Amino acid sequence: MTGPAGPAGPRGAAHRRAAQAGQQAFIVFGGAADQPWLRLLRPGFRHCFAVLRDAGGWTVLDPLTGRLVVARLEVPARFDLPGFYRRAGFVVAGPFTPGAPRWRALPPLSPFTCVALCRAILGAGAPRALTPWGLFRQLLKVGKIS
Repeated sequence: MTGPAGPAGPRGAAHRRAAQAGQQAFIVFGGAADQPWLRLLRPGFRHCFAVLRDAGGWTVLDPLTGRLVVARLEVPARFDLPGFYRRAGFVVAGPFTPGAPRWRALPPLSPFTCVALCRAILGAGAPRALTPWGLFRQLLKVGKIS
């Protein structure tokens, strides 16, 4: 549905702004390689995913091979999820404020990857990167790696 009541209309834009208000995004980097071709990527940076915190808690957005996992975690909003991931051996970047969408988030015919999802969460100001290691290096430059 499009128009005033649909996602493209004013109400859709207001809903997106309200959803982003108060959100924090974290990008999590890991080294698991569930597909043989992922072993070509830098060890420790073969995958990335996003976690969002809002007033109600945490949501994980994890693009796996062949599907996108979106999970609302049953932990309080005050739970230190980034710390949990760090203790588990992941590298965590953030917090970021999810940005406004790009006019065109991806070049035409580009694949939907874990990096593409994380860049979409970060919005128009997201660094250009093709691999998790490239995204990590770009975020390191802006001092958002812990």
